[in-house]
Order: sequence, then C-alpha cells, then structure tokens
Amino acid sequence: MSTSQKNPNDVVIVSALRTPLCRSRKGALAKVPPATLLTTVLEATLKRSGVKGEDVQDLCFGNCLMPPSGYAAMRMAQMVAGIPAESTPLSMVNRQCSSGLQAVANIADAIATEKIKIGIGGGVESMSFYPMSSITPPDVDWDVMKQAHKKTSVMDCLIPMGVTSDNVVAQYGIKRRDLDKFAVQSHQKAARARANGKFKKEIVPVGNVTEDDGIRPQTTLDILSKLKPIFTKTGRTTAGNSSQTTDGAAAVLIMTRAEANIRGLTIMGVWRGYAVKGVPPRIMGIGPAVAIPAVLKQCNLKIQDIDVFEINEAFASQASWCVDVLNIDPSKVNPNGGAIALGHPLGCTGARQIATLLNELHRRKQRFGVVSMCIGTGMGAAAVLEVELESRL
Repeated sequence: MSTSQKNPNDVVIVSALRTPLCRSRKGALAKVPPATLLTTVLEATLKRSGVKGEDVQDLCFGNCLMPPSGYAAMRMAQMVAGIPAESTPLSMVNRQCSSGLQAVANIADAIATEKIKIGIGGGVESMSFYPMSSITPPDVDWDVMKQAHKKTSVMDCLIPMGVTSDNVVAQYGIKRRDLDKFAVQSHQKAARARANGKFKKEIVPVGNVTEDDGIRPQTTLDILSKLKPIFTKTGRTTAGNSSQTTDGAAAVLIMTRAEANIRGLTIMGVWRGYAVKGVPPRIMGIGPAVAIPAVLKQCNLKIQDIDVFEINEAFASQASWCVDVLNIDPSKVNPNGGAIALGHPLGCTGARQIATLLNELHRRKQRFGVVSMCIGTGMGAAAVLEVELESRL
C-alpha cells in the first residue's frame, strides 16, 4: 500500500475519545459506574462531532467483566447519551483484551459491507465494580474435558494471565532487569506525555477527573528491582512490570468517507485492516508477534512502513519480546507510554489505543500506525490505520 486510493466508501474515523484511565479500587473513578463512563464518552462524541444521536446506525462496545445484565447498562448509557433506542441497535462483544478493538472492527466491517454508513465502536471496563477475581470457571466437568482432550492444551485456557507471562519469560529467557527497564520507560514516557499535554485532545473529563492517575514518574529500576514475583515463586513478573487494573471507557466514531465529506468532518484516520490470530494459550502474550505480520500482509505493508506502534503492555515480558522478535524500532513503540503506566481497562483498551495512536500520528505528521494486543486464552489482534497527509487536526 505505497499510495492510498481514496474511495467514497472508505471506512474512516472522525472521532476517538476516552475517559481518564484510573486505578481500580483506589483511583478517582472507582465509584463511577461503567454506564456513566460510557455515557460520558458518547455524549462528548456526539457534541464534538455534531452528529445527531438518531443518525448513528449501530453501536458495538467491548467489555470483559460485566455479567450478562451489563448489556442493559450499556443500552441505558446509549439512551442517556442521546442515541435513541428506537433508531439505533447495540451489541456487546467480549474477546478478552481485544474487546474494544474488536468492537471497532465490527462497526468498521458493517460500514465496509454497506450495511450502515455511521456507527460507534468502543469499550468500557470498571475493574473496581467488576474485579477479575469475580470471574469463576464455567460449570464444566473438567475431568471429562481432560480425558477427552489428552493430546491438547485445553486446560491451558485456565492458566492465570500472570503465569502465562512467566511462561514467556521462561521459554524465551527474558531477564528481570529488562522487564523492569521496559516498565520504567513506560512510566517515563507517559509522565512526559501528560506533562506536555499530549493526552488532552483524547480525554473527556468525568466530573472533575481530567487526567490518568496510574502514572508514576518517580518509578526507578532500583524501586522495581525490590518487588517480589507475584505469580510464580521463581518468576520474574511483578506488580511493577505488569499492567495496572483500571477503570475507563472509549468511543470511536466511524463512517464512510462520503458521509464524512458531506458533514464537513475532518478525517482522523482511515481503517485499513484488521487481523486476529491464535497462539498457544500457555504463552498467550506472544499474540502481537503473530497478529501484526498478518495484518501487515493483508495491507501490503512491512514493519518498516509503520511509523507508530501501540502494543498493549499487558506485561513487560510479552510486549518487549514481541518488539524484539519483530525487529521493531523501540522508538516507534508506545511513545506516550503503555498499559504498565496508563492502565489496562480490558474491554476499553483497544479503542483507547486508537485515540492515542491517531493523535500521535497527527502530531508527528506521519502516516501509518498499528494497534495490537495479546488476548487471554491464546490470541493476538492487530489493526492498521492510516493518517492522510492532507488531513491534519
């Protein structure tokens, strides 16, 4: 894809907004219900774009931890935000850590196949209201499953995520110091970005909460080196080199190029491709290393063609390994920090990454970006977005 061919039916993004990302249980949004978080970004999306609620033809939001009744909360958030239930349907998707990106992809696909012209994809997660500890394995006779699948890794789907991180460390010989160094850099980059106001365009305040509160500018290698492993006794994954549990929401307004032009809206970015691939569940963190090449091949691009990568930092182990094995220039990766510093609200993360990525590409006057993440139970997802040189925010 050396040159872009503009088509009225191109799938384009005209708005990408998020709430502040705040630490679960201890942070500024701990008592804010997920429906309120979602309402906040939806209201801002409509207000800033000038798009009427009744013009939005479909909604899709990612979420991992809410019970099935959470669907009603999302539907209510839609209505409170001014998107009528009578005119606009809604769906909720759970593909673990890629749920927010998958929701955006679902809307993008609906537009690409001419089912709709305007839609909103995004995600919400309150890990304060619905912590990961509230999840219990499904009611399945696991003894029967093990007998039926002796030659498979079916039980690996239940391995805790932190243990899969230590599995990556053990399998690929990653040093503890390298994990901690990666984590320190995440906090340093995020702290600089916040101090320089780089997140202001993408953040919608929730009440008087205007900034992410998980960033720790004072983090050092010495501090992190003193933390003990928390998942396996001999592991190297600690609370300091893992993503934070977080509360937050994000929304991405998507439409055809023709619709954006009719409405006089600036095109933030063009949706160019999306891929999801499977990997062994026991080392699920390597997912981006498989998904990124897949989506680049789909778009006829190479690693060196990409200007900025937003690779979710579920753990320093897997994120750093993916960067190394793909031979990505580290200066292109998460230039404003990642989930270790900003947090990882599971169902929201992919949509949040889009907002951060597109704004950074515009600041740099650069063209191609990739959003990617690993996915629990062994998958990776990645999307390619393009900023057109003449479309500057």
